[in-house]
Amino acid sequence: MIQFSEVSKRYQSGNEALARVSFSIESGEMVFLTGPSGAGKSTVLKLLALIERPSRGQIIVNGQNLGSIRRRAIPYYRRKLGVVFQDHKLLHERTVFDNVAIPLTIAGVMPREIPRRVGAALELVGLLHKQNALPVTLSTGEQQRVGIARAVISRPPILIADEPTGNLDPDLSFEVMQLFQRLNQVGITVLVASHDHNLIRRLGLRYLSLRDGRMVAPELHGDPDDERA
Repeated sequence: MIQFSEVSKRYQSGNEALARVSFSIESGEMVFLTGPSGAGKSTVLKLLALIERPSRGQIIVNGQNLGSIRRRAIPYYRRKLGVVFQDHKLLHERTVFDNVAIPLTIAGVMPREIPRRVGAALELVGLLHKQNALPVTLSTGEQQRVGIARAVISRPPILIADEPTGNLDPDLSFEVMQLFQRLNQVGITVLVASHDHNLIRRLGLRYLSLRDGRMVAPELHGDPDDERA
């Protein structure tokens, strides 16, 4: 499903964000990507979303080499990828319903189909009763769940999340991760970038660990604090 082979990313400033990173994630897996701030976690996700391109190496997603995707085809590729951001990136002047509906509108889904699909996505995250609310009236955890509903509204086979619990307390963080697990249980491949070792330890899933742009623990389960470089 996702394969990085000797992927490096060097910016024009000379900063090497990733150096010869290789890993694979099978279809239907839920995996964490961990490491300290600046380790390269966000760069991995940006490469997957084609926000950035690698300097070297190969990235394969669903059998497709991302290096072969031309700029004009990127929006079509992204329709098969759900992305959750730490800061939600909600449109605060639009209702919850409108925020979640945006990907469907962009994709040209028939207007009569949109309410049903938005309702299903909001019910999944427990916020159907908030569909007419503005994001500013929601708690931080509720705003994050709106972001998740928007990310999965197009039924993508892959969901990636960049520090989705960074602004949440431990109980809310675990609640959000349980939601990701439910999505994973219906067949969505999930990759979550997080430096919350307590949360990763609690869930006991496989994790990939980066340090200074290099993969240091590609096939571990359990406790990230016990990893050996």
